[in-house]
Parts: sequence; structure tokens; C-alpha cells
Amino acid sequence: MMLEEKYNFVKMYERSFRDNWNEPAVTDYGTDVTLTYGQLAINIEKLHILFKECGVKKNDKIAVMGKNNSNWVAVYLAAITYGAIIVPILQDFRANDAIHIINHSGTRLLFISDINWEGMDLDQIPKVLAVVSLNDWHPISLALNPKKINYEAIAEKFKEKHPDGYWPKDLHFDERSNEEIGSINYTSGTTGFSKGVVMPLNGLAGNVRYGLESGLVGKESRFVTFLPLAHAYGCAFDFLSCLAAGGHEWLIGRTPSPKILLNAFSEIKPTLILSVPLILEKIYKKMIVPQIQKPPVSWVLKVPFLDEVICSKIREQLVQAFGGEFKQMIIGGAPLNPEVEAFLYRIKFPMSVGYGMTECAPLITFTPYEQGSKPYSCGKPLAGIMEVKILDPNTEGIGEVVTRGENTMQGYYNNPAATKDSFTEDGWLRTGDLGTIDEDGFLYIKGRCKTMLLGPSGQNIYPEEIEAKINNMPYVLESLVLQQEDTRLVALICPDYNEVDASGLTREQLTEQMEEARKQVNSELAAYEQIAIVKLYPHEFEKTPKKSIKRFLYTSMV
Repeated sequence: MMLEEKYNFVKMYERSFRDNWNEPAVTDYGTDVTLTYGQLAINIEKLHILFKECGVKKNDKIAVMGKNNSNWVAVYLAAITYGAIIVPILQDFRANDAIHIINHSGTRLLFISDINWEGMDLDQIPKVLAVVSLNDWHPISLALNPKKINYEAIAEKFKEKHPDGYWPKDLHFDERSNEEIGSINYTSGTTGFSKGVVMPLNGLAGNVRYGLESGLVGKESRFVTFLPLAHAYGCAFDFLSCLAAGGHEWLIGRTPSPKILLNAFSEIKPTLILSVPLILEKIYKKMIVPQIQKPPVSWVLKVPFLDEVICSKIREQLVQAFGGEFKQMIIGGAPLNPEVEAFLYRIKFPMSVGYGMTECAPLITFTPYEQGSKPYSCGKPLAGIMEVKILDPNTEGIGEVVTRGENTMQGYYNNPAATKDSFTEDGWLRTGDLGTIDEDGFLYIKGRCKTMLLGPSGQNIYPEEIEAKINNMPYVLESLVLQQEDTRLVALICPDYNEVDASGLTREQLTEQMEEARKQVNSELAAYEQIAIVKLYPHEFEKTPKKSIKRFLYTSMV
């Protein structure tokens, strides 16, 4: 089933660029670079000329790798509106991983930041015709005549083609059906095997359609875009939905520390905020926890009616910290800590949790805050776009979450075996997540099928739920729960060294604190879920760009 013509992916941007020609579209935060829709359209037209000069044909692959910036946005839209297929590569991928993706996808033209190009050369990517800097468009490495693709030559050809300038009437993108492939997005999951998700334009359009029809995004939208654009979550809403609506996005190219983000929120006052849990949890831990642990406040929070006054003040403080003008904050990409989520709902902070995956570009379920989102749930399936059901539920209603609808991928690129395994015989996409659906249709995620552990008598153990409890303990930054061959559970804990240093703890005292944490957590768990051993880990665990821990790297440590 294809979306109606109104949501033809390419035509949505053709209309938006024409209608908003003189309005600001993208700003590289921290610089003086702001492009209007018209200026962005001119950059796209110049890139179309560059593609033609390089011999790029319809359905050829164009890869882009680098930090969030206006050039990244231009390359993405230029590729799709030219008739090519975009291959976004996460800037956090190592050089050898990026090289594999470039070669596996058959990329013909590569746009890459100068720093990401370090450690790579053209001999490693023989199918690539040219490599162009995402920093300033200079040719980095060529298999072609450099005179054909340098910036000055392209600018001259642009003037020859448009001697009277480039105006809304001149903007005509190639006709493309939503059935055509728009992108190949390589996953960055926690299992260590990256696969190329083949996404038709219809899947990208389905996410944009939801952004527009839900009212989450509009012409007045202001976005602080700090999620990596190469990841499906940030791409769909911070970028694609925003520009389809005529909004304005500020692109954060630096590491999104809480300090940088809070400064950006204060300056820009975004209308909608998209975040991964880690960012919100860090801000909660630094801003809120110190307040609510003070004796007077902690006591008042236990008193009916009086607690409402404190909650109201904390909510207002948190809202203002995020700019004060956002409709709501949307959390996705990984599970939100239940304690943090419960407190935010308690103070009526405008926040909702969504659920998706790269294979759905990404959104599957979401319920806006004002429509009654429920704590610990990730909402209902997108009405008219996605369906969800639980496959083979157990006595508690828990089973694998499967989905189908407009947003689903065609399959994995050049990987028929993985494609076959990812769908049921009747066409439902297997998410690999365990969940349950309540009587109102809200989905609750329990964990990953591959991370679920079995207790000594075959009981199901969801390590993510135990980790959430451990992470709430004093002096804990993050944790991983793993299982030994004898079925005993081991908790790898990375301490919060800032908190440890501030308290002046010695190594021996820290070890004692971790043992106390183990006992406290065990008091809240069933017998088969008990943590037997705690091991300290010296630094943060390696994560995917959406801040999920790469579990496969640590399974041999127990």
C-alpha cells in the first residue's frame, strides 16, 4: 500500500522549498551560517550538476558521513531528488566499518568530513568515483578529472544553466514514485552485525506524514538537532519532517553534552525536543536529584497536597531549562530509566516515549503527551500507518513484537537470508523485542529477545529491568547484567567517578558501596533474578550512536 499523492516524498520538498523560499531552513549552531529554503535549494541544484558531471545515474548510491551540518542536509536531499539512493553513514563508525559499508552498498560518490576521511584512501573503495569534503566541498580524492568537480567549476556551470538566477519557478525535482528506494541505512545495533536497511521513499514519507498530521511539526517549528542525522530517529523528525513543514532547524555538530544542549535550548527555545534517554537522564541526575534528596524537599514530597507545590516548581524549572516553549519532549532510541520516567510523570512534565527501529525509518508506536500517554509505555501504533501485535505470547502476555505498515523496509541490502529471517511467513516484521499490549492498545517493551536470560528453572529474566534498578543506586553511572555458565548473574558496574571523587571515597569504600547496592537491588528482585557478583568496570561502556550499550563486546567478561 502506497501513501496518497499528497505524501509523495519528493513532491513534499518541492512544495515546501517553493512555499518557504525566503524563510530560514537550517542553521549550523555556533556559526554564522544560516541558509534559507531558497539558498538550500541552490546548493541542491549545484550538487545535481556535480552528480551529472561525475556520471552518477538514477539509483546509483551516494554516501554521506560526517557531523550534523547544512552540507550534510543538502547532500541527503540532493541525492534523493536527483533519483539516486542515499547511504547515510554514522560519523561514529570506525574507518574499517565505513569502508565496508561503502563497498557493500556499491557507493559511487562519497561526501565525508575531513576528520572521518583520516585513515581511508581511494584504493580501499575502488567503486567510488570521487570523494568530496563535507566541510567545504573541496575534492579530497578523485578517480575523475578534478577540474570537473571543483567548487569553482560547478559554480560556473550553475551560472551557465541559470543565467537569470535560480528562483522558485526554476525548482523542479525529478519525478519519483514512493515505491522507489530512497535510502540504505546501515544499522548500529548492540549485536555487532551491521545490515543495510533498504527503505523505500514510502517509509520515509510515512514518518513525515505522521509528523505533519499529528501537529508535532509545523511551519513555526524550531528544532535543536543534536541526534545524528545518519540515524533514522533524528533524520525523520529533526530533519525531514521539519523541512517538509517549513520549519527551522539548528544543527548541533559538537558532542551533545548537557551544558552545550542547555545553552542551545535557552537560546533557540525549541518547539519540540527529540532526545535519547541518556541525555534526559544525565540532566535529571544533575538538576533534579540533588534537589529532591535534600531533607526538607524529600519530606515534603511525601506529604499529600504539599508535594504538588514542590512538583509544580520542579516542573517549571525543568521546562525553562529546555527553553520554556516546547510542546513536549519525545524520548526514543532506548528504554528510559523507570525511576526517571515515574518522577517526570509525577510532576506532569510534558514527555512521551516512542518506539521504533531503523527498519521502520523508525517510528512504530507513539502517543502524544496531551493524548494521554501512559507511564512505562511507548504508546499505540501509528493510526492508519502501522500495525503491531504480539507473537506467541506467554501466560503473562509477553512475546515478540511484530509490526507491518507504511514505514517498513523492503529488506536488507544484498542479504536475502537476513531478510527472510526478519519477516514472518505472513509478512510481519520481527522486531526482536519482547513486549506486551494492554487492553487500551498501549505497547510495553520488556527487553530484547536476544538479551533475555533464563533462570535456573527456566524463568525469563529481563536484564534491562535489573540494570535500571542498579543505575538508580548511589555512585553508579551505568551497568550491564550478564550471565555465567552456571546461570549466576554478574553485574558489571561503571562507577560515577565524579560522584565518587566529590565524596572522597577510597577504592575499598567504593567496593563496599557497590556491595550495598547489590544487596539493595536484590531486595527488590525475585530469587531467580538475584545478582551474585559485582565487578567494577573502569570506564563507560561502548555504545551505539543512539546510546545503547554494545552488549556483545562484554559477554566474555563474566
